Amino acid sequence: MGKTRRVFSKEFRMDAVRYRNDHPELTVKQCAVNLDVGETTLEKWLSQYRKDPDNSFRGSGNYESEEAKQIARLKKENKDLKDALEVLKKAIGILSD
Repeated sequence: MGKTRRVFSKEFRMDAVRYRNDHPELTVKQCAVNLDVGETTLEKWLSQYRKDPDNSFRGSGNYESEEAKQIARLKKENKDLKDALEVLKKAIGILSD
């Protein structure tokens, strides 16, 4: 069996970035070891934070607004309906042959 993927909370990620920034004498690798995370994972978090400190680590289920959430829901519903229509078209094609 493969390794299970660990999931880190937004608070942990923010704390990890703070820890790295508070300890400039340590390398990223040393900070990652101290935090028990991968070095590339910590580097990715640091990069995300540098790009947009206010919206870092939002996660996949968090939307900027209710409107953005509704748009995502409607897009998913639209895709599901298109998929259902394709299935019905294929079924009609099979039955009419």
